[in-house]
Order: sequence, then C-alpha cells, then structure tokens
Amino acid sequence: MFRPFHMKNASRMKLISKFQLFLLCVTLSFGSCSDHVQSSIPDFPVSLQLNLTSTYPTFRNSYNKSLTFIKGVSVTDRVGFGGILVYSGFDGTYYAFDMACPYEIKSTVRVYPNDIGQAVCEKCGSVFDIGYGIGNPSAGPAKEALKRYKISLSGDILYILH
Repeated sequence: MFRPFHMKNASRMKLISKFQLFLLCVTLSFGSCSDHVQSSIPDFPVSLQLNLTSTYPTFRNSYNKSLTFIKGVSVTDRVGFGGILVYSGFDGTYYAFDMACPYEIKSTVRVYPNDIGQAVCEKCGSVFDIGYGIGNPSAGPAKEALKRYKISLSGDILYILH
C-alpha cells in the first residue's frame, strides 16, 4: 500500500515525540531523586517553625549550638521519626537531623549533640559529625549518615521541613 510521504513523516514524528516524552520523564524521575539521600529511618512528617528572636534568641548567630525536639512545641509541629536535632554549624549555617540512630532504627534510640560538633547515639555509641551539616558516622558501628531535613530561614523564623 502506498502512503504519501508526509504521512510517513507524520507517523515518524509521532513516534519520535513519544520517545522524547519518555526520555524526558525518565530524566526527570532520576533528576528528582539525586537530591534525596536514601535513609533507613522511616519517613515521618516534619514541620517545625522556630522564632529565633523571641523564643530562641541565644541560638541565632551562634556556632556549635544545638536544640533538640522530641515533641513539638505546638500542636501543629511534626518532629519526624525520633525527634529533631537543630544545629548551628561551625560555618554559621543551620542544619536539622532526625535524632533516630540509623544503626538502631528505633524512634526511642536517639543521638544527642556534644560540645565538639558531633552527635552520639545513646545505645550503640556511634558518633556522627554534624559540625558542617553532613551527619556522617565517624566512629562506632553505624555506616549510614543521619537523616537530614531541609531548613530555610525567612527573617527571624527558621523553618524545618521534610
């Protein structure tokens, strides 16, 4: 059967367009995962707002200081799986981690900050470097970094989200 030349091109263009759409979808799905680091810690809601002027004035512009939240301050707060550790790093940047140890993977087994930019698991003794916001293990049985949460600062309010 004879098809006009333009019909062949139209079919070919539809096929190419579908293939390009498929490639775009695959690229976007892989690209969106590149910023997300897999964690053994289950995903739980995280939503916390800290007023650095009225409620936490000593935390603002300080280095090597931390705040921990096992329960929310208000009824709308969500503090992840094991609680939230908010840390003002050596570089003056704020960081947030889930307090659950990635080796123990229990909401009741937590890491707590020390005075030298580390968080230490109360059960297994794993030590995590948090001073520059990475959360990588530096000692103990843990091989996985602490689960990190996104932080944004708008005026005097520090937002922690997941």
